[in-house]
Amino acid sequence: MGDKPIWEQIGSSFIQHYYQLFDNDRTQLGTIYIDASCLTWEGQQFQGKAAIVEKLSSLPFQKIQHSITAQDHQPTPDSCIISMVVGQLKADEDPIMGFHQMFLLKNINDAWVCTNDMFRLALHNFG
Repeated sequence: MGDKPIWEQIGSSFIQHYYQLFDNDRTQLGTIYIDASCLTWEGQQFQGKAAIVEKLSSLPFQKIQHSITAQDHQPTPDSCIISMVVGQLKADEDPIMGFHQMFLLKNINDAWVCTNDMFRLALHNFG
């Protein structure tokens, strides 16, 4: 079978790094975004590194743990990588919830950064 394609290696490494930062110190997530980055979090739009880090740092839980069920990565025609993640998260004492997250990664100055990030809880009981 051979090694995984480079975009899968980069995507997988990014995903591991992202959730390690998110679960341990969300304030450090600014290192992976740029000022042009966009975040859609449960339908709310945020643009720019500062706004994104402010949103993620202010989420109303003390501790969180993500468990990744599946991840898929694809190269884009403009040399970016799109990554889709499916998993579960446990925040504080809340029940375990499913989530979906998608990232668009771009290589800028020899570093992979997240230009686009979309997150949704996998909730299907909209009352």
